[in-house]
Amino acid sequence: MIIVHHLNNSRSQRVLWLLEELGLEYEVKRYERDARTMLAPPALRKVHPLGKSPVLTDDGLTVAESGAIVEYLVGRYGNGRLAPPQDSPDRLRYTYFLHYAEGSAMPPLLLKLVFDRIENGPLPFFVKPVARAIARRAKSSFVQPQIDQHLVFLESELASRDWFAGAEFSAADVQMSFPLEAAAARAGLDARYPRLAAFLQRIHARPAYRRALERGGEYALMR
Repeated sequence: MIIVHHLNNSRSQRVLWLLEELGLEYEVKRYERDARTMLAPPALRKVHPLGKSPVLTDDGLTVAESGAIVEYLVGRYGNGRLAPPQDSPDRLRYTYFLHYAEGSAMPPLLLKLVFDRIENGPLPFFVKPVARAIARRAKSSFVQPQIDQHLVFLESELASRDWFAGAEFSAADVQMSFPLEAAAARAGLDARYPRLAAFLQRIHARPAYRRALERGGEYALMR
């Protein structure tokens, strides 16, 4: 039995979605973030030493990292679904976006989250003005321009097709969902990017996506 070690409001939601797209049976083992630190609970370290989600266990194997999990599930259970054929011209695009999602798109979004917390979180009164000024400066001069550059690039990538790897929906679109939902929630993905907004509408309308939400529970990134 496939077991998804699922952390609320995390990348593991898209693993549930992929499993639903593939029509596979699976079990969800839930973990909740610490309400103060937003970190994963220590119990996840019993599954994988880094104590992060998503982690998947299947047939004696433990698979971590979103991209590795997607490749494992599509490779083992896809039977040709959700990935372009190896000899297809879309295959390289598929591989690129499968890894771009975490390797390039997510780092500036994570930096924005960190600096937002510095700017808006509780701080000792004597360091608050300096820390907040540094956070605002870092966001305006580096972080947000990087995010904007990625959004412009991704908007252009959907100029001639609905999906990132080509004309057909693929697991690369599942992988790309998290950074785009994060950008829509807190990093400027708005009406300036109509193709990306339409992409999010398309994936949210998919029955498998909605079933995954029912299995995974509240998903605050959608707000």
